[in-house]
Amino acid sequence: MKLAIALSTFLLCAFTTSAQSVPIADKQAPGYYRMMLGDWQITAVSDGTVVIDSEKLLTHIDPATLSRRMAEQAMTPRTETSINAYVINTGKRLILVDSGAGPLFGKAGGHLLENLRAAGIPPEQIDTVLLTHIHADHSGGVQHDGKPAFPNATVRVDKRDVDFWLDPAHASDVEPGQRHTFEESERSLRPVIDAGKLEPFTAPAKIMPDIEALPAGGHTPGSVMYKVSRGGETLLLWGDIIHVQAVQMPQPEVAIHFDVDQAKAVEQRQTALDMAARSNAWVASAHIAFPGIGKVKKAQEGYRWVPVNYSSLQVKE
Repeated sequence: MKLAIALSTFLLCAFTTSAQSVPIADKQAPGYYRMMLGDWQITAVSDGTVVIDSEKLLTHIDPATLSRRMAEQAMTPRTETSINAYVINTGKRLILVDSGAGPLFGKAGGHLLENLRAAGIPPEQIDTVLLTHIHADHSGGVQHDGKPAFPNATVRVDKRDVDFWLDPAHASDVEPGQRHTFEESERSLRPVIDAGKLEPFTAPAKIMPDIEALPAGGHTPGSVMYKVSRGGETLLLWGDIIHVQAVQMPQPEVAIHFDVDQAKAVEQRQTALDMAARSNAWVASAHIAFPGIGKVKKAQEGYRWVPVNYSSLQVKE
């Protein structure tokens, strides 16, 4: 009897000690995910997430409908949205599409560099950065501590965005809530410009073999999406075509206050969704839940999002 009591006490103490010695982790797993597009590897890399209040930001929708749309996907109007970037590995080149927010969103963003390294991609090996547009959460990460974050990379973006966001004279062309973007754009891109690393283009433009920039102006004057074609497959890399997937997929007419031209942005969203659905292309989207890769399908109401099926085999054999 005494032996049984002693053994029980020992086991209880051991369990208690063990339970107390296992801390709860305070970080998510490293934010990267890989898939193949033909013989090219695509790596989704997280810059973090930011909480947005879609009731305040979205337009052309009433609060009741907005709440219903969000509830359909077990979400509320105030929710986290992903900040995604993508690396295209051609076997010879490393091309980064969008650079995250860098220091501009505080702790909500700025995780791209650490997640690139976790994915085995040193920032120094990136040779080209393609920006979908110049907004803080897409271009803020091109600089780090006042120097180019990707020192060996050429940064490419549509000239219409450069001419707009780097000229404070255009401040009166946007809503007051967007005017901070002019200062942020200068802060982000000036180190790149001073290093002679900025090379604007005008879409439509062939960036390199199998990668082209398609005009998607509206959200910003020089917004583009990148079309990558390889091995009989297509990948469309979207910037801000979609901000809130739960709402704007079924209702593409819903816009956001960040749009410089809301009517044109809605038109571009309709075009992009239709293109993706008709072509069965892969889509990599900056603000759909990480990794933000999936396909768009026609639905009874608008469109629906089908996320990529998780695979542990998305590597070149």
